[in-house]
Order: sequence, then structure tokens, then C-alpha cells
Amino acid sequence: MTVGSPFRHILNFSIPLLLGSLLQQTYSLIDAAIVGRYLGINALAGVGASSSVIFLILGFCNGCAGGFGIPVAQAFGAKDFSRMRSYVANSYWLATGISIFFVIICCLLCDTILHIMHTPEEIFSDAYSYLLVTFIGIPCALFYNLIASIIRALGDSKTPFYFLLFASILNVILDLICILVFKWGAAGAAIATLIAQGVSAICCYNYMKKIFPLLRMNAEESRINSKSINNLLLMGVPMGLQFSITAIGSIMLQSSNNALGATCITAFTTAMRIKMFFMSPLENLGIAMATYVGQNLGARQIKRIWYGIRTSLSLTVIYWLFCAILLWFTADWISSLFVGLKEQKIIEYSALFLHISCFNYIFLGTLTTLRYSLQGIGYTKLALNSGVFEMIARVCVSIWLVPATGFLGVCWGDPIAWMSADCFLIPAMIIVYRKLKLKHNLEVGHKYQ
Repeated sequence: MTVGSPFRHILNFSIPLLLGSLLQQTYSLIDAAIVGRYLGINALAGVGASSSVIFLILGFCNGCAGGFGIPVAQAFGAKDFSRMRSYVANSYWLATGISIFFVIICCLLCDTILHIMHTPEEIFSDAYSYLLVTFIGIPCALFYNLIASIIRALGDSKTPFYFLLFASILNVILDLICILVFKWGAAGAAIATLIAQGVSAICCYNYMKKIFPLLRMNAEESRINSKSINNLLLMGVPMGLQFSITAIGSIMLQSSNNALGATCITAFTTAMRIKMFFMSPLENLGIAMATYVGQNLGARQIKRIWYGIRTSLSLTVIYWLFCAILLWFTADWISSLFVGLKEQKIIEYSALFLHISCFNYIFLGTLTTLRYSLQGIGYTKLALNSGVFEMIARVCVSIWLVPATGFLGVCWGDPIAWMSADCFLIPAMIIVYRKLKLKHNLEVGHKYQ
């Protein structure tokens, strides 16, 4: 990614990421549709009642996994392969420790979490079983995302896509088996996802070991290295906390929505699954930028960083226009696929949520491009601070806007949070790039003195 057209590199790298994410969101949509159609709206509400908590925990884990890939990308761009292999080995050690910690803590607190979130009694059982199984599956999700992040750091975004394609198909098949054949209810949907992600992680790891000789490490490189662990944590933890801090605001927002009743919970669950599907290209464009920026920083190609950011923002505008037009006309119909045409109030609320979200995707796209670019450069604390702005905005919406306007306030929670983060990220990115450019010019000047 350090030579040639930034547009071509970013687009080519993003497409497999995008397809993989769309597959992931597709089986999430199918998962919700199967639950809603065959188990009823209460089961669907139960699955969705804890979605922000799942985002909090898995967001932290997967954020750490993505952050661990940035030092690998930087070492790869600098052609320091021994250091790169040390980062890979130590990321495995860290992922193991994180998995064990969160599985134990989250499983013990599962019941308490749902009570804190004002989960209605009629959906509590489904919500508990789904959340508990999801927590047990944390290691599967974390290791798949870590291995995929390492492979992407080496410039290969296609391989994780192929394994995700396999996992998506397997997940849909297992959904049908667990729910319709074994009658495991809402927990069956979570079990299907756990197995699919676990199988995908194992297959992806075995493939990586065979295909990438650069990752074959000696005994010294595979040992626990305090310097490597420190660098990985400096990148990974802020990136994970960024997701978690954002999720805290989402938990507040969802708790406010849960208090509005099962109809609003179901509408929120339906709309969020659809929203996540359509916003995944913007998220993955940001992920591509983290790798692109990290490699170019390692190769000291500073001007290419700015060209890449401009390219990503241009693609964001095109996609925003596409989503705004498409969802304006189809939001009602897509929502009806989950709950049936008879649930008109749920469909109406879900469509309202989607209309407001899609018209504000321009702010989300700007957020993901700038946030991941800052992470690729190494300014993870600035990216973390943008998450604080998002959290504060969602908390304010939960405290004041939702009680005043009901579900309409819930619909505006995300867009207001995106705008708040952009108010911080835009000037931060300008300042950071100017510092990089000045430092690079000074280095070049000293070289020729």
C-alpha cells in the first residue's frame, strides 16, 4: 500500500472487508428474521434487549484485536519482520488472557446486567439465555478477529473474507437446526453463532500458518516480550476502550428504550440489525484506512496518508447518497421481513429509525475514516477521546431527549453522537497531519545537511 494509486489500494483492500462484513451482517439479519418469524416478537426482543451490552464487551475485545494488528502493519511496512513476528506471538498471549477474564466476569454478572438495563420480565428468560451463550463464545469471536487483523496487516484482506463466507453459511444452517430442530429457542441463535465463529477461527489460523512464511517464528520471537506487549497494549487497549466507551452511551440509550416497552425494543432490535448491515461498508472503509495509514507511516510516505483520507471521504459521500435513496423507499418493507406485515407499529418505528440514521451516514463515514486513520498513525488516545464525545452525546439523549420525545429521541441518539465525535475528530486530524508533515520535512532536511 506504500506505492501506486491510493484509491486503487484502498478500494481493492476494502472490497473483501466489505463483502466479509456484509456477510456477517447478513447472517445477523437472517438470525434475527428466523428468531422473529419462528419464535415470536418477544424472543426477538429478548435477543435485542442486550445488544448494547454485547457491543460493549465484544466491541472491546474486537477493538483490541484490531489495534493489535496496527503494530504488525507498521513493522511490516518498515520491513522489520522479526519485530512483526514478536508482535503476532504476543498478541496471542494477550488474547488468551483477555478471553479468560471476560468469560468469567461476564457470565457471573449476566443476570445483574439485564436487571440494570430494565429488561421486561416477559422477555427476561430469552434475553438471559442469549446473552449467557454469547459471553461463553467471547474467545471464538476474539481469536477470529485477531487472526483476521494480522492477515489484513500483511495486506491480504481476501483470506478472512473466504473464511467468513464459510462461517456465514454455517451459521445460517446451524440457526435453522438449533431453533427449528433442537428447539433451543433464543439460545440456539447464540449457539449457532458461537460454533460458526469458532470453526472459522480455527480454519483461518491453520491457513495462515501454512500460507504466510513470514509468520513462522523461532523460539525467541514466540516468547512473552514485555516491550512487544506494551506496544500492543498501547494500540489495542485504547482502540478497545473506544468501542466500550461508545457502548456505554449505547447502553444508556438502550436502557431508556427498554423502559418504553416490548414494541419499542423489537423495533429497535429490527432497525439496529438493518442499520448495522448498511453501515458496515463505512466501518470497513475505516478499517482499511488503519492498515493503509499504518503501512505508509512505517514507510515514511506522509503525503500518501492525506491522499488516502481524501479518497476515503469521497467514497463515503457516494455511499451515503446510495443509502439515503435506497432506505427511504425500502425501510418499511425490509422491516416487515422480521416481524410480518401485521405488526404495523413495530414496522413504523423501525422505518423511522432507519430514515433518520441513513440520512446522517455522512457523519458516520467521516467519523470512521478519521478515527481509524488516527489509530493507524498511532494517536490512539485521540481516537479514544472521540469515543468519549459519542458517549456523552448518547447519555444526554437518554437523560433528556428520550423522556421528552419517546422513540423519536432513541432514533436521534446515534446521529447526534456521530456529529459530536466529528466536532472533535476533524480538527484533531488536521493538527496531527500537520505535525507529521513538519516532522517529516525536518527529517528530510537533516538527511541532506
